[in-house]
Amino acid sequence: MENGDFKPEAVIFDMDGLMLDTERTTIPLWTEAGKIFGYNIMPGTVMRMIGLSSENSRILLQDEFGADFPYDELRAQFRRLVNKLFDETGIPLKSGVVFLLDRLAQLKIPLAVATSTRRARAVECLEKTNILKFFKIIVGGDDVANGKPEPDIFLLAAQMLGVSPSACAGFEDSPAGLKGLHAAGIRSVFIKDMIEPAQDVLATVWRRYGNLTEAAEIFNLIVGTSKNLG
Repeated sequence: MENGDFKPEAVIFDMDGLMLDTERTTIPLWTEAGKIFGYNIMPGTVMRMIGLSSENSRILLQDEFGADFPYDELRAQFRRLVNKLFDETGIPLKSGVVFLLDRLAQLKIPLAVATSTRRARAVECLEKTNILKFFKIIVGGDDVANGKPEPDIFLLAAQMLGVSPSACAGFEDSPAGLKGLHAAGIRSVFIKDMIEPAQDVLATVWRRYGNLTEAAEIFNLIVGTSKNLG
């Protein structure tokens, strides 16, 4: 995929770990929920779930704990703990997210969210953090048959935006998301949160930045510090 002076016609954003600083604060809640059901879910296991669809997370946990692992019940308990936490503390935003979204809105670049989170929950989170207004399209994990790392969610987002995948850029923080973008033929922008992808995944990345403020240089908004990996 050639880089040149490519400027995206549309941008697709992941949500958790990229725009919302939710993953590092909720990892211990998987462990807490697991204990209620008699399972010791270690942080390393939860880290492997980051970016995966709900169904792929189910497969991962059942592979580790057995086919009778009560995924739906435990996930519901996890969600209750998350809701309680964020009702008390609010949902934290990642550095630079409002800056970048506001500038892209000024440029009238259409934006979508493609998240493994269920769409209704994603809309709720984006609304609570006052950034829902920036997005034309919200695609959740329950909108596609095959979640990340498959490309389906990104292809659907591009289709709903009315833009060819090759004309889009996608922002991600997880290896699963980066794999999905590559499979969809969408240039990926990697903003590291908690996981450093393997070298074969990094080799597919178009741009890498330390935060979303720096990534604004893609659109000639500011001069940041980037690594061109594509």
